[in-house]
Amino acid sequence: METDVESARSRLGGEMPALSVRLLGPLVISRNDVPVALPSSRKLRALFAYLALAPHPVGRSRLCELLWDVPNDPRGELRWCLSKLRGTLDAPDRHRVVTQGDTVALDLSDCLVDALEVSQAVTQGLGTLDVERLRVLAGLFAGDLLDGPEVERSPHFNSWLIAQRRRFHACHIAVLEQLVASLPADSDEAIVHLDTWVELAPFDERAHAALLASLARRGEVGAAEQHLASAERLFQSEELDFAQLRAAWRAIRNQQSGTPLRPQQACLSTISQLAAAPSDAGPVEPSHASLAVMPFVEESGGTRGGLADGFTHDIITRLSKLRDFFVIARGSVFALAEKDIAPEDAGRRLNVDYVATGTVRSPPGRLIVSVELIEVRTARIVWAETFERRPDDIFSVLDDIGNSIVSSISAEIETVERNRAMLKAPSSLNAWEAYHRGLWHMYRFTQAENEQARHFFAQALQLDPTFARAYAGLSFTHWQNAFQRWGDRDRESALAFESAGHSLLVDDHNPAAHWAMGRALWLRGEQDSSLIELERAVDLSPNFALGHYALSFVHSQSGDPQAAIGSSDHSRHLSPFDPLLFGMLGARAMAHVRLGQFEEAAEWALRAAARPNAHAIILAIAAHCLALAGRLDEARGFAAVIRKTLPSYGVDDFIGTFRFEPDAVALFRQGARRIGLR
Repeated sequence: METDVESARSRLGGEMPALSVRLLGPLVISRNDVPVALPSSRKLRALFAYLALAPHPVGRSRLCELLWDVPNDPRGELRWCLSKLRGTLDAPDRHRVVTQGDTVALDLSDCLVDALEVSQAVTQGLGTLDVERLRVLAGLFAGDLLDGPEVERSPHFNSWLIAQRRRFHACHIAVLEQLVASLPADSDEAIVHLDTWVELAPFDERAHAALLASLARRGEVGAAEQHLASAERLFQSEELDFAQLRAAWRAIRNQQSGTPLRPQQACLSTISQLAAAPSDAGPVEPSHASLAVMPFVEESGGTRGGLADGFTHDIITRLSKLRDFFVIARGSVFALAEKDIAPEDAGRRLNVDYVATGTVRSPPGRLIVSVELIEVRTARIVWAETFERRPDDIFSVLDDIGNSIVSSISAEIETVERNRAMLKAPSSLNAWEAYHRGLWHMYRFTQAENEQARHFFAQALQLDPTFARAYAGLSFTHWQNAFQRWGDRDRESALAFESAGHSLLVDDHNPAAHWAMGRALWLRGEQDSSLIELERAVDLSPNFALGHYALSFVHSQSGDPQAAIGSSDHSRHLSPFDPLLFGMLGARAMAHVRLGQFEEAAEWALRAAARPNAHAIILAIAAHCLALAGRLDEARGFAAVIRKTLPSYGVDDFIGTFRFEPDAVALFRQGARRIGLR
């Protein structure tokens, strides 16, 4: 591990790491470059690997469940393994096996652990690393994680190990892809890494296209033709379409007379060009993000079927109903899973941006579902969570967990896409990216940012006039202009209604289109029609958090206040970190006012006002609710903050913003009088 030690010395400020650990291959622990003798116990090695990669301390009961199926004394065996690890890892002045209460952890902060080095680099972003660092990372892969015989009678650990091996396999591919892109196209080193990439991902079209481009650049057309023929036989054996890669080779040959491209550049340009619609086939579809949900696995024995398969089908169906992004159909992902293809490899074969995968465990009295969302190109884990429930009503529990998973996947992909769009030059954005750039500005809730959002939604629609979500976003910006009084209310209300109408014409099954129309109708004073559209939005997609929030918003003013509270709670359950969380909380506060529950209203309004992007109207809700609760000093504080930016703001502005019934108007005027907000 000489290269590893050099890397660690650089990372640790020039100091030699006390210990070096190789997990990517057969386990080796070295002290000062001298391998340390380890007991032959496979479970001890398994325990070390699990603790080394665990992000948090692990409970002893979990470790016993993980590694000892039916032992006489699982805790005794665990104590024996920990004592052996202490003898191997601890020094007189440093205890690396840390036990606190009933938990166990390893402190390897000053050690080199190859798998941790790779994980940290992927999290940091491989695109930020120089060539030397990428070479070091590529050299760390000496085999599969914890290479060696399977640990007997430990199905939970073996399921974990399979998942981790798949993750680091994907990391290896991502490192090679980035390294190849950084090397001269015709270098021997690039060819070596490309061969490894193809070996690791034999059905990845980008790997083959990059290798063909590199061979062509070196003038080795014969070798490229041989590789193409071999790859075609391989694809045909798996009944996979080879036409796109054959066309990519023709494009690469045509480029030989022009400006030479690096292997990855050629791969990206040819594959992406061939994936687009032909020039005579009409408008090009927007480059939506795409997702494959691989079948969840029952962790007991690593099998599929029954509960896990039904759960997977439900998640795919719910995500498809959101219509946020392209979701691969159930048949395709199950067909790949039947061939035991790893999720990340399946993602590459399906040419998707993200893959979701998970496990289901049913220990006595519990149901545990773990899920990961992975960005395929970089092998980065975008989101991971474990849900644990008591299965008193199994269908209700699965429904609740499914809601959380679907909403979290949607929110995390949207966040990644928004942030990626912000890093690109505005002139280079496609429709999908311009839409997400618009969302980024929209969620800032200022007049200037709202205008930026409007511009990017309009740009998205200019590029793709059939983009329903972009019309809904455009409607939202006009709605904000009317609601916040940033423009003529009647004119902006009309534009919000017009844009929502276009969204419905483009895609009547998109929940966001009905959400936009419901809000626009509320602006026009058509409450009954507004509620019909919003109910349609959540009927189309029960996981559409913004639809439930909008229902709460309308009901909180002149509908059913109890329904407003329920919809507010449900929207927050579906999207607990939503950019519109302040609105969800504020709607609940107004519903409590109408129920005469002023102290509850004040507490919910304070939570709304505490959100970092809360605007003046939310602060006004807090001021009025606190005044009604008799908390006058706090209420006057909010009133003073509002008048710093809006000196003439008064109760008529507040009442005019909403559509309260007469009894609610009287209550809010009463609160305003108490604090002089006239």
